[in-house]
Amino acid sequence: MRIGFGYDVHAFASGRDLWLGGIAVPHTQGLLGHSDADVAIHALCDALLGAAAMRDIGYHFPDTKGNEYEGIDSKILLRRVMAMLREQGYELGNCDITICAQAPKLSPYIEPMRQCLAETMNVNISQVSVKATTTEHLGFVGRQEGIAAYAVALIIDN
Repeated sequence: MRIGFGYDVHAFASGRDLWLGGIAVPHTQGLLGHSDADVAIHALCDALLGAAAMRDIGYHFPDTKGNEYEGIDSKILLRRVMAMLREQGYELGNCDITICAQAPKLSPYIEPMRQCLAETMNVNISQVSVKATTTEHLGFVGRQEGIAAYAVALIIDN
């Protein structure tokens, strides 16, 4: 068994859709990023890659490669990460993601996120935990300047 940790943050930006955990979440702003800026998936990818000692998402999918990853659906990146892990003989044990957002309220979207992530990784939904919290109006999240996400992932030899 191996464990990995991931973290990501993106600032809010006007004129973009908000993608979290692979689903579109209604909000007045989206997140700024080279891809779709899904902080939950990015943190999860880093946790998975870290568990396998395979560096990080920026190493494998750099924003310096021109348009190759510009605007890409982060679910595609997650599928690629899972394929890389499986090529190395690993399988997901479980993962746990915490999304830090003052707004929007994410409770209604947690189960759809879990389902989407499980389907994307081709695992059972019981292996995927997603939680949301606020920062009680503290810091950049509390000021509604952006969203952060943390993830841990346990991988096992297949």
